[in-house]
Amino acid sequence: MSEKDVVDVIERASRSVVNVNTVRIFRDLFYRVVPVQGMGSGFIIDSEGYVLTNNHVIAEAREITVTLSDGRAFQGQLAGTSRRSDVAVIKISGENLTPVALGDSDRLRVGQRVYAIGNPFGLVGGPTVTSGVISALNRTIHSEQVAFEGLVQTDAAINPGNSGGPLIDVEGRVVAINTAIIPFAQGIGFAVPINAAKACADDILVHGSVRKPWLGISGFTITREVAAQYRLPVESGVLVVGVESESPSSKAGMRKDDIILGMDGKGTGSIEELQDVLREKQPGEETVLIVMRDSRRFQLRIVLERMP
Repeated sequence: MSEKDVVDVIERASRSVVNVNTVRIFRDLFYRVVPVQGMGSGFIIDSEGYVLTNNHVIAEAREITVTLSDGRAFQGQLAGTSRRSDVAVIKISGENLTPVALGDSDRLRVGQRVYAIGNPFGLVGGPTVTSGVISALNRTIHSEQVAFEGLVQTDAAINPGNSGGPLIDVEGRVVAINTAIIPFAQGIGFAVPINAAKACADDILVHGSVRKPWLGISGFTITREVAAQYRLPVESGVLVVGVESESPSSKAGMRKDDIILGMDGKGTGSIEELQDVLREKQPGEETVLIVMRDSRRFQLRIVLERMP
């Protein structure tokens, strides 16, 4: 693909990128009400006016204003959010809205060229574009409240205000939503895979909320090398490194350092296999995990809950 072709692709995708401005209400030390402005990015996903962005961009917002690349501004209405996936859907009402093409994040490969589009620092004059590659897949990062799993890592520059904007491939298809940077790090940014974001958006548009089931753990895949390093009794499975309080797993008795070997009769030799089995379930269902603790295998029954 020529440089001109790439420029044309980026220009077309940029027409769908929006600036998301919010107003939140806080109280100062003297309990006075103080309005605080926030900013972020988003992108139009259909001609009906639905905009995809990050949950943290609009969290606790009293007012949402969506400004298009052509300068038109609309009052945004929140359609729904997923705090754990950091995904939110906003609805605007307007004509001649240009949706962006959505890609398939399951087909991403490390080293693949990508472009981040957004509105860093609220700069005027249209969206900013930065380029980079996919640095890693299935990353997990932790905030004070929640762990974000399955993220795409990229070295495309992501700055405050880029959150909620699209990460596109060379064909102009959105493959992830730019969501976070690591302070003081060089060239490390993270994005929510578009397939996970689409699943959340579909639930929101159909049901009004995300209906994904939730275990409430964080973990990683056990390999032969990992097993040797940590002296684990098995060479495959999912090592639990964190259990969230009041989560379904916590209520069922799951502990840190447990090893998940299977779910409902299906082997889970990796975190991806565990997630695949979990996606087939519904909130409220009881599931049976095969767990190893201190070299002892046992069954753990967990009633799945809706992801918060």
